Amino acid sequence: MMRFLTLFISLALLSPASWALDDLAERYVHLALELGEYDSDYVDAYLGPAEWREQARNHLRPQKQLADDIAAILQELTDLSPDSVLEQHRLDHLLKNVRAMDARTRMVMGESFSFETEARLIYDVELSEYEMDRFDELLAEISTLVPGEGDLAERVDAFRSQFAIAPDKVEAVFQAAVDECRRRTEMHIELPANERYSLELVTGTNWGGYNWYQGDNHSLMQVNLDFPLNINRAVDLGCHEGYPGHHVWNMMVENRLLKERGWIEYAVFPLFSPSALVAEGSGNYGVELAFPGDEKIRFEREVLFPMAGLDPQLAEPLERLNRLTSELAFARLATTRLYLDGEISRDEAIERTRKYSLTSKEKAEKSVRFVEQYRSYVLNYSLGKLLVKEYVERQADDPEGRWKAFERILVEMPTASELAASP
Repeated sequence: MMRFLTLFISLALLSPASWALDDLAERYVHLALELGEYDSDYVDAYLGPAEWREQARNHLRPQKQLADDIAAILQELTDLSPDSVLEQHRLDHLLKNVRAMDARTRMVMGESFSFETEARLIYDVELSEYEMDRFDELLAEISTLVPGEGDLAERVDAFRSQFAIAPDKVEAVFQAAVDECRRRTEMHIELPANERYSLELVTGTNWGGYNWYQGDNHSLMQVNLDFPLNINRAVDLGCHEGYPGHHVWNMMVENRLLKERGWIEYAVFPLFSPSALVAEGSGNYGVELAFPGDEKIRFEREVLFPMAGLDPQLAEPLERLNRLTSELAFARLATTRLYLDGEISRDEAIERTRKYSLTSKEKAEKSVRFVEQYRSYVLNYSLGKLLVKEYVERQADDPEGRWKAFERILVEMPTASELAASP
């Protein structure tokens, strides 16, 4: 009797705004699941009641009705006035997620946006202009590292090919990389006792690696073997898809926001939403956080190179190349923007990607296919990492302080505009 009385009192203390938020959040989940039936890429993971997903499949609203209902919930959220700072935080994030869902629905129905507008509506991002001259300067620097005749992209691609992990060693090398990423992460972030992951090697995708979060602290990590996995990518993927990247972020959202706070909107993980920037940005910055300074190259040279049967003496020149090419990440964003806005052709997009990503034409074509499928999502990798990095490093100079700031991002889920505005 006392337990039910306590529950009644707790519910009675909820403000009208809290009741409204709970109702709107639940409606948002239902709408997101239905949008996922029209847009197979939209729902990245779902942790809510199974019957809700079945309801979405069996009682699917017509597209026009779905769009109208999403627009209606967007207006209701806009009109809501929360009673506390925490409720305002929840409202702000739910509002931005519904705004992104509204934009994505309109795109599914055939409406088109400029790259800049799409980035703002879905990812809460204001874009900068990027000067191609700076990227050309980087190419000139890289050319001195990989001397020789002929096309620079071909020379770099040939240089990198010697670092490919043999197919029969990929699983062991990647497993060792993930285990080290996990060891370093759990020194700073408490992980659930039952957290775990499964590894699967796949082909036939437009991405290099993917984390399919299964719920209950379990992830399925997939690595695409369509192209050889280079040795330096093992740690990158281990951190990005696993620790302290997507796997840790998904667990934080499930445990801290969905289960502890009871915020049902976090039962669904939309791919096209402001949270994608935190997910991808933290995943990319997580490599640098877990392996600061020269620690990544030292681990690769001492552990992964020998495991893969590669010459550890080649680790240093590869690292120097990677540090320069990482600065070219924004060239892909600039190219994507031009392509999706119709300012360059598909062939020009492939050639620019080949040139500035310093890769083969085949890989460049796959990169452009990724852009055609996921559109402005690509900004979350480069711009997301930059915003996360700048925020974390504004908060603290010491490693432990940076880990604490990083963990706050995973739990508080700031959007791009909030990260940029934070002191």
